[in-house]
Formats: sequence, structure tokens, C-alpha cells
Amino acid sequence: MDIRDTKLSNLLISYSTEIKPGEKVLIEYEGVCCLPLVKALIRDTYAAGGWPYVSIRDSRVIRELAMHCSEEQLEYQAEYTLQQNRGMDAYIGIRAFDNISELSDVPTEQMNLYQRTMRRASSYLIDHTKWAVLKYPNASMAQLAGMSEDAFRDFYYDVSTIDYGKMSSAMDPLVELMNRTDQVQILGPGTDLTFSIKGIGAIKCDGRMNIPDGEVYTAPVKDSMSGCITYNTPSNEQGFTYENVRFEVKNGKIVEASANDSKRINNLLDTDEGARYFGEFALGVHPHILEPMKDTLFDEKIAGSLHLTPGMAYDDAFNGNKSALHWDLVLIQRPEYGGGEIWFDGKLVRKDGLFVLPELEGLNPDRLKWLFSRIFTQYFGTFYAILQNICIFYSKILIFKKTLIEWK
Repeated sequence: MDIRDTKLSNLLISYSTEIKPGEKVLIEYEGVCCLPLVKALIRDTYAAGGWPYVSIRDSRVIRELAMHCSEEQLEYQAEYTLQQNRGMDAYIGIRAFDNISELSDVPTEQMNLYQRTMRRASSYLIDHTKWAVLKYPNASMAQLAGMSEDAFRDFYYDVSTIDYGKMSSAMDPLVELMNRTDQVQILGPGTDLTFSIKGIGAIKCDGRMNIPDGEVYTAPVKDSMSGCITYNTPSNEQGFTYENVRFEVKNGKIVEASANDSKRINNLLDTDEGARYFGEFALGVHPHILEPMKDTLFDEKIAGSLHLTPGMAYDDAFNGNKSALHWDLVLIQRPEYGGGEIWFDGKLVRKDGLFVLPELEGLNPDRLKWLFSRIFTQYFGTFYAILQNICIFYSKILIFKKTLIEWK
């Protein structure tokens, strides 16, 4: 077992979900390679006094079910799944997809039916339990990232097990600013979008919801958005990779959508009424995640990025929008991706991916990296000092023994 799985498991149980004695924990996973982490989570849940329960998910099975499922069939499945979920205090979801395109040939109408019906059960876990969702490194993820499997595993553990407590403190000024903000404007190549976030509230993602983490989110006032936005990051949804996504928005609603498959994206946005409205607006700040890898959990945390999400709004930043869809689409605004600006109430907040307000500069990549390296240096210095004292003490023992022998 990789010792880093032990560290990750401890982070999930003691920090992300803070399991207490008697709490019931649902651990859901996909991919046999996840087993070392799953076993560690079971052990750590028991050690915390909790009760672990395990559910296995498989996209190949979901594909077969979704191909010919009926609404009546899914309603029954959703109901018994919801009954299971209602008993849980915490949820940890782990995914290691062998093939992210497994669901790509399921007819859009069938996939929409499946997601729309089953969302009721999964939404309960998000809205009513302590939860954390993460991917687990495998060859498929490494391939998407354009890295060797060994190099990707190192990258994965490095970005996933940073000191989230320090990141959390650095997020506080941004949360306070967003809570005071009314009007937001996003500018960039193919993008000029305005909307309000007044009264919604901002939430920091500091290792307690996703691993890796590193974003602050809110939601636009549902009918306040107007303009256009062009995303520059590929995104996989329902097994298909969308590129060059562009939306025209009026009074909060997506009235025109185009992409590398415009028919497909419009079918997706017709999942239900809420799918053409937005449920989340967030800023990504993870200093070590810089390039897209077609994995939302990583891409939405990219330093200098934002994501604006068609579909469901979370309960803790609720704007009234409900949908079976929640699709985090990412726009990177660093210079090498075309740059861009974010304005709050007429004041420039971030330019070309870097925060320009003094109180927010602590979230820029160089400052966060410095913070983490300083923490490491402090811990290393302490460890070195302890080791040095042990060596000195041991040397004194050896000298004493030698003196004792000579005296005898």
C-alpha cells in the first residue's frame, strides 16, 4: 500500500468529513484500483468511532441500465437509494474511471432521464451530509493529463494533500468581498458577461468537499445574467468531450449555445428547465494545478480560472435554480490562455488570472506556494532540530560508555 493513501485517508476522515463516534459513513467507489484507499478509509472510520458502509459503482453497468431504462423503473431505484442515503451522516465518493467515454453512446434522452431521476437520491447526500468527492489516480487519468502514470501519481498526491487549513485562511478575504458584492462583470476573448451575486453568499472549498480543493463559489441571481461567455477548457459530460463552448445569455437563461457538437450540447441543456440557467459561479485558486486535464475536479481548481455552471445550485448558495444537470465549465484567464478580467461592483478584482486587490494577493499562486513552502520549512526545521538533538544525545552516550570502559 502506498503510504500516501494513509495520509489521504486520514485527511478525508479527520479533516474533510470530521467523523465522530456513532456517525454512519457511506464510502462509494468506482475502480478496483481504489481498494487500498477504500480499505484505509474503513480502518480510519472505525478508529474514529464511526460505522463504514460501502457501495460499488460501475459506469459499464450504468450504461447498460441507462440504455433501455424507463421512468417508472428509475423512480423505484431512486426511492430505495434515497432511503439508504437518508441514514448517512457522511459521504465519501471515489472515482477511478477506466474510460471516461463509457456513457458516450447512450442516447441523450435516455441519459437525461437517468440523471434527472437519480439526481434526487444523490442530491440528498450533497445537501444533507458531510461529504467529500475525489478521483483516484490510474492510467486513464494519467493519459488525459499527458503524463506517465508514476509522474501523475506524484502530482496527484502533491496537489491533494496540501495544508488546506492555511489555504482556508487565505480565502477569508475573498469570501468577505464576495458577500459584499452585487454586480460582477467577466471580460475576455469572446466574453462579456454581467450578473448579480447579491445576497447569495460565498462558500470556500478548502478540502472539506472536494479533493483536490481550492475554490470559492457562490451563485448568480437567477435572472440577472446577460451577455456572452466563451469557455477555453475542454469538458467531459455524459461521456463526450465538449470544446469551444459558447453561450449567449439573456435574463439569466442560455438562449444560444454552440460547441464542437452544437446539437448535442443543446440536447444536454434541454435536460430540464433549470439546465439553461446557472447554479454556480466560482474562482479557482489552487497554486499547483495549472493545466486542464479533462477532469472537472482538477480543472475547476486551476489557478487563475473561473467556472460558471449551467444547472443546479447548491443549497448553501441557493439561487432558486433546480436541475438534474450541474456542469462546471471552466474559463482560464491567465495570459497564455488569452487573459481576462473580473470586476466586482465596478472595481477590478482579478486581471489575467492574478488578484490585484492587496487583501486578495495572498491567493495568487506565488504567495500560496510560498505559504506552503514556509510551512514545510518550519516542519522540516523542527524535525531537523529534533534529529540533531537525538544525535548529540546519542554521541554523549557513546562518549560516556567509552569513558566508562577506559575507567574500568
